[in-house]
Amino acid sequence: CSTIGSQIFSNNYGAVTDAGYQLPRIPIEKVPMKYHRQEVNYDSPEKPGTIIVDTQNKFLYFIEGDGRAIRYGIGVGREGFEWHGTAHIALKREWPTWTPPRQMIQRQPELEKFAGGMQPGLKNPLGARAMYLFNKGGDSGYRLHGSPEWNSIGKAMSSGCIRLMNQDIIDLYDRASVGAKVIVL
Repeated sequence: CSTIGSQIFSNNYGAVTDAGYQLPRIPIEKVPMKYHRQEVNYDSPEKPGTIIVDTQNKFLYFIEGDGRAIRYGIGVGREGFEWHGTAHIALKREWPTWTPPRQMIQRQPELEKFAGGMQPGLKNPLGARAMYLFNKGGDSGYRLHGSPEWNSIGKAMSSGCIRLMNQDIIDLYDRASVGAKVIVL
């Protein structure tokens, strides 16, 4: 990946009204520039529309073709919750309901109150959008999703999902298609 000749979209993190929700402005000046959404040079044998997740460097690439990609800063799974492999986007949801997995409730009993699902909203951990990743075995349990915690970008602190700033997941959601290949490195 090269940022030579890149376009950085730092002005795209203002307050947004979306489906009746008022997403607050992200204080993007507090987020390292490398994690701002940007178009970059990225040579890949993968076809346009493929998503490549670089967990080590905390970047997600949406392949555009012709050696270009849109790069997003991400948060990834903390130690013990990392994963790698290939999946595809099976479902896309705007303002999704979040239901913590049984194993998460066992680790964090205070989440039991959300066993039936947490309604969409600004405090919902899935944020403004979620894309559900399936593999050969069905639902992987992992998601590409927004997050109200913009300060988690660039860090390993999730339970394995790939999180983006809400303004970025809205952008990615509009670009990505159901069926798109997702490669997690």
